[in-house]
Amino acid sequence: MKLIVAIIQPYRLEHVKEELYKMNVNLLTVSEVLGHGRQKGITEIYRGIKESGNLLRKIRIDIAVNEEFVETTIKAIIKGAKTGETGDGKIFVLDLKDCIRIRTEERGPVAIG
Repeated sequence: MKLIVAIIQPYRLEHVKEELYKMNVNLLTVSEVLGHGRQKGITEIYRGIKESGNLLRKIRIDIAVNEEFVETTIKAIIKGAKTGETGDGKIFVLDLKDCIRIRTEERGPVAIG
């Protein structure tokens, strides 16, 4: 079992969801987050004064998957999120020690779905 965490541009969320649904990856959690990468946010000139926003709006997607869906999920996220521009995002793949479905108390891969 793996936990896939993707940080993407907000305007690419619908594209990513469409690609995930095409691959039968239907269970996800979406959060609005703030952060920045190497570019350290945006610097703009407003009324002649240089302002730095530092933290940019991003979307975080958390998806728990069984081993057979890991590569499919990664490819779907890349296809939906990639624009080729700086700031497209990152994908992190973490080992998932356990998963418990609260309603039935099932554990492990069966609890993920």
